[in-house]
Amino acid sequence: MDIKRQSGLSLISVLIVGGLAAFVILIGFRTVPAVNEYIALKRIIGVLVTEGENGASVTDLRRSFDRRREVDDITSVTGADLDISKDGSKTEIEVEYSRKVPVAGNVSLLIDFRASSAVR
Repeated sequence: MDIKRQSGLSLISVLIVGGLAAFVILIGFRTVPAVNEYIALKRIIGVLVTEGENGASVTDLRRSFDRRREVDDITSVTGADLDISKDGSKTEIEVEYSRKVPVAGNVSLLIDFRASSAVR
């Protein structure tokens, strides 16, 4: 009789791999709102740069951002947090902020974001 050696994952291995996969999925689901907020912020900054190049003042740009952030549910940044510089007809807007994402219990994930209209 030829007995073949069995190979594969044991029950403990499946539980460990499943636990790690669940943890990675949990982190992914918890960070999605922060990333969505960042994407909306980048889009708004692009619109504000166009407004600034069309003649809007810095105060008008801040007010416009505050109106748009209410619509897009951006809570981490206000118009006062924007660094707006105008050089002639060129407008540049930049903002840096951190977002704390609770994971489980007293464990949190801190994400630093930087959005800018400057071409890198």
